[in-house]
Amino acid sequence: MCGRYSLTTPTEALRNLFGTEDRPNLEPRYNIAPTQLAPVVRLTVDDQPKLGMLRWGLIPHWSKDHRGAFKMINARSESAAQKSVFKEALGRRRCLVPADSFYEWKTEDGVRQPYRIMLRVEGPFAFAGLWERWRVPDGLSLAGEYASYSPGDVIETFTIMTTTPSPVIAALHNRMPVVVEPPHFSAWLSRESDPEDVLGLLRPYPGALKAHRVSTRLNKAGNDDPSCVEHVA
Repeated sequence: MCGRYSLTTPTEALRNLFGTEDRPNLEPRYNIAPTQLAPVVRLTVDDQPKLGMLRWGLIPHWSKDHRGAFKMINARSESAAQKSVFKEALGRRRCLVPADSFYEWKTEDGVRQPYRIMLRVEGPFAFAGLWERWRVPDGLSLAGEYASYSPGDVIETFTIMTTTPSPVIAALHNRMPVVVEPPHFSAWLSRESDPEDVLGLLRPYPGALKAHRVSTRLNKAGNDDPSCVEHVA
């Protein structure tokens, strides 16, 4: 599972990694949590990569309400092609989710201790994601993070693909987010790529990762500042 991640990388470095031309003003995010807005890379109508802000937690276009979004923050890569909630998006609406770390938890001495996981050579990377566009039905009132939306408004959402863990992650959790390597960005985003052709990308990250304890302040989604990533001995 991937339930929290960070993106503190300067925008210019993201532009260089993904080849985008836009220059959004992105604030550093140390604790991105489900239902929050986060940057996502998709293709424009003329097949150019572009950063956009989507909400984390997939709402299928055919859904009657938004209440299942929190349960749809992840999609299992092994079964996504067979699940009605993910199948269409896997075929037509793939995206990349920029990050520079993600978090997993391990209970230690009765404490839910978070660990920050990064590339061995620290820097930005991308999760494999799927996205959807949902129109708020007439007569439906939304709450929480969605309270500002009215009937007829369109909400764009995303989910992060997961797979079996690499050795570093296996000590913490039995799943990990799929990390797409830069040479495969175009294939994953392309609307011309058949789902069967890109399923091979949904595998444990083959590169080197590292993990270390961070502050338990991360456990509260409302905390989003540098103290969340402070190294705990």
